[in-house]
Amino acid sequence: MATSGTTSFNLSIDEIVEEAYERIGIRINSGYDIKSARRSLNILFSEWGNRGVHLWKVELDQVTLVQGQANYTVNTDVSDVLEAYISSTSGTPGTTTNDLSLSKIDRSTYAALPNKGTQGQPSQYYVDRQTTPVIYLYQTPDLSTYTYLKYYVIKRIEDSGAYTNTADVAYRFIPCMCAGLAYYLAIKRSPQRAELLKLAYEDEMKRALDEDGSRTSLYISPQSYFPNV
Repeated sequence: MATSGTTSFNLSIDEIVEEAYERIGIRINSGYDIKSARRSLNILFSEWGNRGVHLWKVELDQVTLVQGQANYTVNTDVSDVLEAYISSTSGTPGTTTNDLSLSKIDRSTYAALPNKGTQGQPSQYYVDRQTTPVIYLYQTPDLSTYTYLKYYVIKRIEDSGAYTNTADVAYRFIPCMCAGLAYYLAIKRSPQRAELLKLAYEDEMKRALDEDGSRTSLYISPQSYFPNV
């Protein structure tokens, strides 16, 4: 038998809402039901921001360094900065460029630095995670070699928006998105089913998070210790 030959399955926001209501055994009766479900879906996406790094929302951004300037504000849709490096040219990885990785430090370490305005070649950075994160470099750039700051960020999941939109979610997270919305709606409309739907949601989420990783080689070697040497 022939297969479809396509791999483009996705759900619009109204289909996600319909699927969630079917799971709790309730028929949509009014426009408010859909509005309430869309609000719960946006809250669900916000909760996912506390679930770790979602690879489909990792993006490489860059800004032009300014001589003597330590702080650089990232885009408003960014949740956190994962890694950063300085570069001699703009553009994506793979172009002819000189790059230097920066070490990420915490607030206490940055606060302990004696002269934060010293100019030189940056080697460290601190991320102040406000509503819009700010990157602080140490030392402040002197632009002698490196003129760009490049950094990998976790972007926020986009709002659901219009009911005809598709969700800003990778296909492997569609099952747990529907399960999560069903759980959220059950809390409001069918409390007797909430516990069961929560278990289903957490099970779907665990599988999705386990799959959402980078497959790389890992080498572990024993540590040698010679106390009498």
